[in-house]
Amino acid sequence: MSDKAFRVGVAGVGAIGRNHARVMAEIAAASEGRIEFSAIFDVDQARAEELAAQFKTTAVSDLAAFASNVDAATVAVPTIFHKQVGGTLLEQGKHVLIEKPISDSLDEAQWLVNKANDAGLILQVGHIERFNPVMRQLEERMNNPRFIEAHRLSPFPNRSMDIGVVLDVMIHDIEIVLHLVKSPLIDVDAVGIPVLTRREDIANARLKFENGCIANITASRVSPEKLRKIRVFQSESYLSLDYQEQSGWIYRKDGMAIVREEVQVEKDEPLKCELAAFVECARLGKRPVVTGQEGTEALRIALQITEQIERGNAKP
Repeated sequence: MSDKAFRVGVAGVGAIGRNHARVMAEIAAASEGRIEFSAIFDVDQARAEELAAQFKTTAVSDLAAFASNVDAATVAVPTIFHKQVGGTLLEQGKHVLIEKPISDSLDEAQWLVNKANDAGLILQVGHIERFNPVMRQLEERMNNPRFIEAHRLSPFPNRSMDIGVVLDVMIHDIEIVLHLVKSPLIDVDAVGIPVLTRREDIANARLKFENGCIANITASRVSPEKLRKIRVFQSESYLSLDYQEQSGWIYRKDGMAIVREEVQVEKDEPLKCELAAFVECARLGKRPVVTGQEGTEALRIALQITEQIERGNAKP
């Protein structure tokens, strides 16, 4: 491997992207010269320059200049621009992490996946909860889930206005459920309503899988409280985890009683873990935790849920 520093950048430094910039600066600072945070791109040049000054990097005024300054980049622009920005970077031979959802279109998502595959590039999708330390507990303890219940609630975020709560929020849990269940989806029953936007702001989906597992997922972006929890049941035990607090409990059958044991979670910042993993995959050619194809499958089911909600709301 060359001694030359591996150059990373951030495209889009709005509400989410500015945290990408902060973390990329931290990763570069801790890398002992192996990684350089080399560029920021945003259509708002003043914002790009402000963040570049804060994190001691370069603000560039157009996407072509940005691509020439990086070897890998995260894309945190609005979803409707994922294909344009992510596709341009892939066409320029750059490894890319695209924030979830990978797109709002299955055709565009698959186009991005094919573009990365054809070029032999890393395409990771930013499903950040897969890097939450509580996920290790799920993966280690839940080998045959039979029922999954997930709740993801928050006040209105004043961002992601171009998509509804399913693509904005619920898709996190859809991807996690797919990862845990590993069985074909055979039925979807979904409801949702708009409250503050023209798209659904509250939604519930019941997913039934070929192996008999049922997942019940609720998402809201108009809740007075913030809540991110999941419960996973299998035959002899169930695990209750709090993504927000990075804590949890496991409940086991003991005869006719249920015993409870606290789950020990080594806390960390999921975004830091996610971006560090992406940089490592891009540098070393490793398979990312959430591939473009896995992000596309989560999108496929999210769109199926969204379409069912829209059909239900269109009825007189």
